[in-house]
Amino acid sequence: MKNSSWTIFRLSLIVTLLAASAPLARADVIMDWNAKADAIATEKQILPAPHSRALSMMHVAMFEAVNAIDRRYAPYKLALSADRSTSREAAAAVAAHDVLLSLYPDLKPELDAALTSSLVPIADGESKIAGIGLGKEAAMQIIALRENDGSAALETYRPLTTAGAYVPTTVPLFSIAGATTPWVMTSGSQYRPGPPPALGSELWTRDVNEIREVGSRTSVIRTPEQTTVGRFWFFVGARTYNPIVRQAATAKGMDLVDCARLYALTSIAGNDAFVAVFDAKYHYNFWRPITAIRNADLTSNASWLPLGDTPMHPEYPCAHCITSAAISTVLQTIVGDFGEFSVTSPTAPGVTRKWTRLQDYSDEVSNARIWAGFHYRFSTEIGKEMGRKIGALTVATQLRGVEAMAEPRR
Repeated sequence: MKNSSWTIFRLSLIVTLLAASAPLARADVIMDWNAKADAIATEKQILPAPHSRALSMMHVAMFEAVNAIDRRYAPYKLALSADRSTSREAAAAVAAHDVLLSLYPDLKPELDAALTSSLVPIADGESKIAGIGLGKEAAMQIIALRENDGSAALETYRPLTTAGAYVPTTVPLFSIAGATTPWVMTSGSQYRPGPPPALGSELWTRDVNEIREVGSRTSVIRTPEQTTVGRFWFFVGARTYNPIVRQAATAKGMDLVDCARLYALTSIAGNDAFVAVFDAKYHYNFWRPITAIRNADLTSNASWLPLGDTPMHPEYPCAHCITSAAISTVLQTIVGDFGEFSVTSPTAPGVTRKWTRLQDYSDEVSNARIWAGFHYRFSTEIGKEMGRKIGALTVATQLRGVEAMAEPRR
């Protein structure tokens, strides 16, 4: 009897330990394919806007696939359904693979190898076959949904000039991004802010004087720490915040469905932040500090340069600020505080930035753009405000829990 009780206890303990460890292991497929997409962006030097589009498509497809099996949340737009015995891991992996393959067909051998790696641990059988079919269907429908989202439109930006006068010949980046179809907003202009402050206003004077002093390549008032932070955040796009999402999901021990949802929400919020900010940037076409300062006083400021090379698109508002605020808002709402988190950057080798509050991370990104000489303070504040609105809208309207969907809206 004693041995029998001990055997039962051991079996119960094993089951408990497996149950405790399984959710995170199952969620690895979401994180692995996110890391794969980021690696592709690094390898192919994909710019932030198209990379954000790829991530949002991939993660929504993965979410739609696994949520069709375990219906905890409202779908984005797909009407998929599947038996609960269907392999979630197979469905998620195939959905990710097929979306990325549609975007990067030249990487088929590499993507096929990654898919094989994802599928090998899954036992062969009807569950796996059903998961593969479901993943293919989710990917196919998301690809079709985004086929005419405006991302393939021809660039038509033209610099202001007169016939015969030289202008820099590099074409500005992302001029069509603001006109692409958002995932959450009704249009790219939904949160378009009012115009930047009038030249000569108190706000303009304050902020241009600040960046003239602290953002200069030869600044004597910017501290070594501020210089390091400014250079650290030359690194931009989703690859800067995906590691934070991963740390949040890991800290909370999310299972596959919840992890898929978190990545889908952050990806579509990040994508819509890009759409909103580039709608505003090209609407106002506001000058960067390097242009304003070098032209304000040709005697004393003609050689002014920022700490880094100014990004090739209009200044207002701050893009890095809107995305970090949108991601922070989604994470704060869905996950809340999750302990210390950190990020590294290829533009500041050997440096690791750490925080315990999402607000501090978002504020650092904004300050970094001032210390780098790229953005006026008013532009960073407007960008953060827009990002918070987009993040809040995303969580309030997308992929809501089934129980929340049944509650009356207030």
